[in-house]
Amino acid sequence: MTKKREIQSSVKDESLIEKRREQMISGAVTLFKEKGFHRTTTREIAKAAGFSIGTLYEYIRTKEDVLYLVCDSIYDEVNARLDRLDLEEGSLETLVKALEQYYTLIDDMQDEFVVMYQESKSLPKDALRYVLNKELEMTALFERLLAKCAASGELSLSQKEIVLASHHLFVQGQMWAFRRWALDEYTIGEFIEMQTKFLLQGMAGEKITIQGA
Repeated sequence: MTKKREIQSSVKDESLIEKRREQMISGAVTLFKEKGFHRTTTREIAKAAGFSIGTLYEYIRTKEDVLYLVCDSIYDEVNARLDRLDLEEGSLETLVKALEQYYTLIDDMQDEFVVMYQESKSLPKDALRYVLNKELEMTALFERLLAKCAASGELSLSQKEIVLASHHLFVQGQMWAFRRWALDEYTIGEFIEMQTKFLLQGMAGEKITIQGA
């Protein structure tokens, strides 16, 4: 697993650090989405977070640190939600549940996903490398589930198809964040149901029935 990038803080209370950084993330996401990363100032982030610029710099050192925290919060939440599932079981049912958890997360964190993909290019090289590696780790979760489904015979996929399909599953869910403006006639439940059918029917090579869909 990719080691977290350390963000320096002059505060030693870990619970307070977590609380203040959550406030920063919340304020920064709105600003980054509305104004863009480069046009947003640290003073504006501090104001949106509800504290002074001096307090802000007790918890981060640069504006890029805040953007990194936004990106990292997404991966932390993906891990937290998928950890609720028995990923070692590796059945088609588990894969469907993992997709539901992941796509629901995208619904909950639409703005964060948009900001991450629009602005991550502004991160320092080491932070960008961390973000890209975390992206690959998240994709690898789906790759392992697909491999287990292929091994059990529930899906018929070659190794190359498994790798490509894992990226496809991962990216297709993000359509809900990027194309939300054009999908206002759909609920998140309908989106998950239809996407899951499209994706799994394509991988199975035949029409399959998904319980509850």
